Amino acid sequence: MSGKNQTRTELDSTMSKRFIWAVAYGSSIGWGAFILPGDWLISSGTLGATLGITIGGILMLIIAVGYGALTAKFPVSGGEFAFTYAGFGKIAAFIASWFLVLGYICVVALNASAFSLLFKFVLPDFLEVGYLYTIAGWDVYIMEVILSSLILIIFAWISMRGSGLSGNLQFIFCLFMAIVVSGLFIASFVSGEFAFSNAQPLFNEDAGVWTSIILIVAIAPWMYVGFDNIPQAAEEFKFSADKTFKLIVFGILASILTYVAMILVTSWIYPDQNTMDGAVWVTGSVISSSMGTIGMAFLAFAISFGVFTGLNGFFMSSSRLIFALGRARFVPEVFAKVHPKNKTPYVAVLFVLLVCLIAPWLGRTALNWIVDMSSVGVSIAFLATSAVSWKFFSRGESKNMLYVVFGILGTIISLIFLVLLLYPGSPAALTAPSYYALLAWTLLGVIFLGFKYKTINGMSKKELDYLILNETDKDPMDK
Repeated sequence: MSGKNQTRTELDSTMSKRFIWAVAYGSSIGWGAFILPGDWLISSGTLGATLGITIGGILMLIIAVGYGALTAKFPVSGGEFAFTYAGFGKIAAFIASWFLVLGYICVVALNASAFSLLFKFVLPDFLEVGYLYTIAGWDVYIMEVILSSLILIIFAWISMRGSGLSGNLQFIFCLFMAIVVSGLFIASFVSGEFAFSNAQPLFNEDAGVWTSIILIVAIAPWMYVGFDNIPQAAEEFKFSADKTFKLIVFGILASILTYVAMILVTSWIYPDQNTMDGAVWVTGSVISSSMGTIGMAFLAFAISFGVFTGLNGFFMSSSRLIFALGRARFVPEVFAKVHPKNKTPYVAVLFVLLVCLIAPWLGRTALNWIVDMSSVGVSIAFLATSAVSWKFFSRGESKNMLYVVFGILGTIISLIFLVLLLYPGSPAALTAPSYYALLAWTLLGVIFLGFKYKTINGMSKKELDYLILNETDKDPMDK
């Protein structure tokens, strides 16, 4: 069957530049900038955490060069799936996509649980109703399950409504987050017991300087995952895909500034971080004690909007990736169905929702094990994209040595991330439960590929070029 005889479902071009920037920024920040600074300060110290965040962001910018260049060449849904197929074929594309789907869905699930964590801090009596059981030391309550599930359902509905509603909300939420972070940073100089000396210790004294920094750098793929959501929606851009890299850069830079600002605010307005070790939420405790109810109210709104932008962005990216896989028949074709009115991949959105509705029942500790290893999935996608950029731009009409250099650097950086996460002796190595979860997902992927191998292998290159890349005339590597 030739590509011309195929039916290729396509998505409408409805996404503006400001929406796409907000996807990169809002997805990268999510809830992490507001929930995790206390954990980072305890593990790495003020300067260690700040340097780790900044170095990690710079490494992401290097990797992002390949994303921008390849999106301009292949402006179709699927991002890394399309890139990896163009560079290394269908099996490599399936492997990269399998791990990336896991990473995206995990982030959706954890964002919903982060909203419950906020309520647990602000209104503990409200959530601690209807005790069910304890998993890995985390008490699961029915009210917490209901709240997280409700948030997931609301954002699935928003995602199915289309980019008009979700795009406007994404931009407004991101704008508000940026304003609140700027306000908190400025207010921190006149709040509580502000003093630069409060930033001690600069590094974790037990771990040392190197380990303090590496502990943060190693989770950069997880912290900044979100800029790569942009290529997933390239088919829906209302503007030239050549502008992708610029939007990614602005998104990552804004993310670096937000992370660093919240680390410093948490660090230098409280005299003794050690007394906060037992706090459920260190940043919340610091803001509450130094800025009172008003500061806490703004922080609560900021984290709510951070959760919302993360949910909105990753519902979009995960559903577009699954849609692209369905269109290419790597997964059941039903996932390529588009809503007749809203023109969104609603079946893929519903699938993400159903999978994520399991998460609230697991408890946050068990969910963290799964999410920890999702950094591996994201790093694999970064590795694949960087390697494709290296290969693609080293020959033919598209030869560009600058992109080749950045592709090589991105490949090396991605490999380093994988070593830091997977090597047992690494200071940032996964915990045992995370290894087991990663192994289970890998085995499930092998089984699934076994069932789909005949279908995938039976499709000609011409068919797949058309369905994945919308190419009908020539080898994508000669583009």
